Amino acid sequence: MKKMALLLLIAGFVAAGCQQSNQTAPEKKESSSAQPQPSLTSGSFVNRMPAAQFQLTDIAGKPVSLSALKGKVVILDFWATWCPPCRQEIPHFKELYAQYKERGLEIVGLSVDDSSAEVVSFVKENKIGYPVAMADGALQKAYGGIRGIPTTFMLDKRGAIAKKYVGYQDKSVFESDIVALLNEA
Repeated sequence: MKKMALLLLIAGFVAAGCQQSNQTAPEKKESSSAQPQPSLTSGSFVNRMPAAQFQLTDIAGKPVSLSALKGKVVILDFWATWCPPCRQEIPHFKELYAQYKERGLEIVGLSVDDSSAEVVSFVKENKIGYPVAMADGALQKAYGGIRGIPTTFMLDKRGAIAKKYVGYQDKSVFESDIVALLNEA
């Protein structure tokens, strides 16, 4: 009976994503100012709004900015090391990055963890090859407030938000949208 309850709990996390606490991380200077964020839902690529700009330093000490990625299809993945659905999506992102990087895909992992040390260890252990930075409260707010993770944004080549996904998504969902955006003029 206990095993069944545990399995149901895990299934709930995978289906719904992980909820963040009501506490937000202290704001850091490296994020840019917050921009108003439209209400977004999954669906077709309609009502595209510009993504909030940011300048961060990734966990390897390299600068990461949205403006430097203009002209590419970008996945912004808000995630945490302690979130089972987030951990389940990461292998998909690694495969998609390897497959589509040369065609113009960029992925930026934005960790909402409290400790960067945990994130550094996780990234090394899982051999994540795309940039990963810490997402402070200001950045989360700039993207409409990240209430559940994973929350992933797909940006078009102009830097506009084409889609928002909340909760676990299968690799095929991301791949079809990546291909569609890469094929846009």
